[in-house]
Amino acid sequence: MTSQLQTEGHPLVELQGVSKVYGRGTAAMKALRGVNLRIDEGEFVAVMGPSGSGKSTCMNILGCLDTPTEGKYLFKDVEVGALTRDQRALLRRHHLGFVFQGFNLLNRTSALENVELPLIYRGVKVEERHSRASKALALVGLAGWEYHTPGELSGGQQQRVAIARAIVTEPAILLADEPTGNLDTARSIEIMELLTSFNQEQGITIIMVTHEQQMAHFASRVVQFQDGLVLADKANGETL
Repeated sequence: MTSQLQTEGHPLVELQGVSKVYGRGTAAMKALRGVNLRIDEGEFVAVMGPSGSGKSTCMNILGCLDTPTEGKYLFKDVEVGALTRDQRALLRRHHLGFVFQGFNLLNRTSALENVELPLIYRGVKVEERHSRASKALALVGLAGWEYHTPGELSGGQQQRVAIARAIVTEPAILLADEPTGNLDTARSIEIMELLTSFNQEQGITIIMVTHEQQMAHFASRVVQFQDGLVLADKANGETL
């Protein structure tokens, strides 16, 4: 049975009866099976579940990287499925920030240049790009490291650069896919504290996929997926 957590804020994203099927006929695989999920502005939600549970597919749909086979995805009450591909790309570019397990930094470019990338896609002028990227790096504790390449940074520092790149556009939502997966425990906690500060101090809504219970404890709410369905949806501290 799907459990829904009722929240009092304004819905930022909402999935209504979302199913996702890959393949056809006997090869068809249902990744999602009629998922209902609402996330409000300012929430910090951890998404958990075993491999194949549907959590990554759900994140891809929320990030406009995939589309539902059935059902609706609403972003600020706009049905995303009714948008063109170009409009979805603009939604990603202007409203969403992404952080991945593998950092996804350009190896031969500086931290500053890596953080500037989303602003280049937006057509922001050079001086403003430099200023905003420098401020984002300072926010993640990397003032003075602007001209170091990823190879000159630790894993934790590289993830901080990736987070700075994700927040430099001031997104409505930060989508984090296993953001501590390649880090040791101490660095993982540092990254989680950083994400928590952005959520609490700047009001950025965070949706994070993680398989680590210790990291999920930093979220205010935990959504558990199993077999393409929301198995449990609880405020953190409640028993799943």
